[in-house]
Amino acid sequence: MRLDKFLWCVRLCKTRSIAAEECKKGHARLKGNEAKASAEVHVGDSVSIRQAPIWRVFEVKAIPPSRVGAKLVAEYVTDNTPWEDLEKQEIARKVQAASRDPGTGRPTKRDRRDISRFSSEG
Repeated sequence: MRLDKFLWCVRLCKTRSIAAEECKKGHARLKGNEAKASAEVHVGDSVSIRQAPIWRVFEVKAIPPSRVGAKLVAEYVTDNTPWEDLEKQEIARKVQAASRDPGTGRPTKRDRRDISRFSSEG
């Protein structure tokens, strides 16, 4: 199976085109080496994908026939990412969330109602 299709099938990427783009950027590795989207994935291979700021490492247990449900992913891959890296990712997530200013990003329900009320007064 192609690497980009495998990443999509086991839900490591949201779409197959995103999986192909990750391969193109060099954010996907097969057996420790950068790989093209067309690289063949086999049982027992090591697949790594960049999820900033770490590399997630997975071992292929089986090749899925098509995209699988989230509950079935464990039958096809084993997560071999070191625990220290997972902690580092969680810390980075918390720092990013804490550094966001209130009111930035997507409007809250209350903000949306205020905007709607303001624009309808017109």
